[in-house]
Amino acid sequence: MTDSGFAWGGDQLDLDAYLDRIGYEGDREPTLENLRKLHAGHTASIGFENIDIVLGRPILLDLASLQSKMVEQRRGGYCYEQNLLYAAALDRLGFAVSGLGARIRMGEDKTRAVTHALLKVEVDGADWITDVGFGGEALLEPLPLRAGTEARQGNWTFGLAYEQETGAWVLRSLHEDGWFDLYAFGTEPRFAADYTVFNHYISTHPRSPFTGRMVVQRPYPERRSALVGREFTRTRPDWSREVREVTPEEIPDLLETEFGIFLAARDAEALVAFHRE
Repeated sequence: MTDSGFAWGGDQLDLDAYLDRIGYEGDREPTLENLRKLHAGHTASIGFENIDIVLGRPILLDLASLQSKMVEQRRGGYCYEQNLLYAAALDRLGFAVSGLGARIRMGEDKTRAVTHALLKVEVDGADWITDVGFGGEALLEPLPLRAGTEARQGNWTFGLAYEQETGAWVLRSLHEDGWFDLYAFGTEPRFAADYTVFNHYISTHPRSPFTGRMVVQRPYPERRSALVGREFTRTRPDWSREVREVTPEEIPDLLETEFGIFLAARDAEALVAFHRE
């Protein structure tokens, strides 16, 4: 908790600018309906991307940097950036917010380190999971933290399971061949300081999935779009896929039209040069 009483820096947030960025026009009460609208608006407006990492730039998690990048410059970000900005907005609006950490699974059984940030929000005595930073298979709205939860969001179905043997909650997405584990998480509170440590590893370690190639993703109600390196993919709810390789010169326009990510001229030039190498 900061001296001002805002645990996630909500007092430092330009709330009007953030709400304008995500297209939110509702009232500012900390209700479940507004939590849904905030989550949906953020996910629909701010794409997942690691462009600064591949360009050799540090990922800064102070709120001034997050606002400058994702609100003023209309860029995207990855999980720590997006969920910290979102947490500050929820904090400012009076929601009871906790940070959590998750182990990525993506359909595999292997135990990975805790590297993903998500949030838990208590509303009217019930806990909800809300996560705007998971990329292509991200939730479009919050989910109640309750074993056996299943929810249709857009044309996608998500579920939550509780594993007695591991004591972990598991977020799942329904794929064409059944449930697909996205990540596993516990309810131990995580703080901005924890995310700073996780962020350093993920943004700098050579074995990180984000240091060697560009990863840009965006979930829509009717499709999931991804640009990994130069491979662009659209996935439909029937699991049909459109896949093509793009030229380096196409990337800046594609980022804008498909992912809502706007690059300054020097960043666009640097990214094109990166993909020419």
